[in-house]
Amino acid sequence: MAIFRPFRAIRPQSALAERVAALPYDVMNSQEAREEAKDNPYSFLHVDKAEIDLDPSVDLYDSQVYEKAAENLSRMEKDGVYIQDESPCFYIYQQEMDGRVQTGIVGCASIDDYLNNHIKKHEFTRADKEADRIRHVDVCDANTGPIFLTYRAVAQISQRVERWIKEHAPVYDFVAADGIGHRVWVVDSSEEIAAFEAALGQVSDFYIADGHHRTASAVKVGQKRRQEHPDYTGEEEFNYFLAVLFPDAELKILDYNRVVHDLNGMSKEEFLEKLEKVYEIQKADGPCRPQEKHAMGMYMDGQWYLCRAREGSYPAEDPVGQLDVSILQNQVLTPLLDIDDPRTSSRIDFVGGIRGLGELKKMVDGGMAVAFAMYPTGLDDLMNIADNDCIMPPKSTWFEPKLRSGIFVHRLK
Repeated sequence: MAIFRPFRAIRPQSALAERVAALPYDVMNSQEAREEAKDNPYSFLHVDKAEIDLDPSVDLYDSQVYEKAAENLSRMEKDGVYIQDESPCFYIYQQEMDGRVQTGIVGCASIDDYLNNHIKKHEFTRADKEADRIRHVDVCDANTGPIFLTYRAVAQISQRVERWIKEHAPVYDFVAADGIGHRVWVVDSSEEIAAFEAALGQVSDFYIADGHHRTASAVKVGQKRRQEHPDYTGEEEFNYFLAVLFPDAELKILDYNRVVHDLNGMSKEEFLEKLEKVYEIQKADGPCRPQEKHAMGMYMDGQWYLCRAREGSYPAEDPVGQLDVSILQNQVLTPLLDIDDPRTSSRIDFVGGIRGLGELKKMVDGGMAVAFAMYPTGLDDLMNIADNDCIMPPKSTWFEPKLRSGIFVHRLK
């Protein structure tokens, strides 16, 4: 069974939680982060993207950036922005977006469960992105951004969470500038913590929903600490990493759309002719959001189209090959548009569904060649692929709302 245990969170004082909480480091660039945090000395961006407190000429991966992050985190602790709970606790973290609520348990997962595949993955990671977060975690001596995990829902766990929420007041309750609500409860009863652990013990595997790079980095820092402390017992905090565990039934994956810069030398008519061998294509009267699996919307030259994958254009029994993002990649992007590796190609952009179909139209009207509006990958697909030790194509899932960083920090010692 996968391990999920309580910890002594370093967390902001209640009055400052809204000002501390920040979007994850990887959803904005440095300039956007500077603008976001310029009038807010409490923003966790001063830790997660510490380059905003240095001259813009400093390289993002310069040692000064990581040292500044550690300095800022220590200062926030010394100044009383952060407090630390006296004994290990679980925490309940609830988010609300457009009337939809998702409620997770905050605790620490085991690096051994990741290494032994009880924490299952569905994406490859990039060495350069791992290296950045490894240095950040190592120098800060802390997990500063929680990993977004999910599991197949267990009624007993959900019932305990609901009961605690009903019987206790939240320590944080605020609506962020983007309209997303955040509420946190502290589970500090030793009896209830033990009951939570027992209920969580029914879960055999966790799945990474979002945060593959942060997970891999946290694990590698833990392994590094083990080498530095060969007498480790396994109970040290560096053997665990910060995570929020959500039941699958409460999560929603949004579409992750594609915009291609050019048609690889083809005219619109030539492209449509070749595309029709893969999809049944019909013109749409307006923005076309697909309503079923194996369908996608397409926008090109001022016209929306509905495209349905033809029977036989994908391997129906292959958990990866039957994904809509795989059909597009394998049948269109690679053979027709010569985009073999979408992770490195400069000819394709990815647009999270949160930005809407209007963003796709805007990009094409602004000079891009074609946009593809994808049907969202299902959570059951994600779990099935992870269970089969398979890997999804890049940019297959977009989860909303994003977990805020800075609400919980896990020290490694």
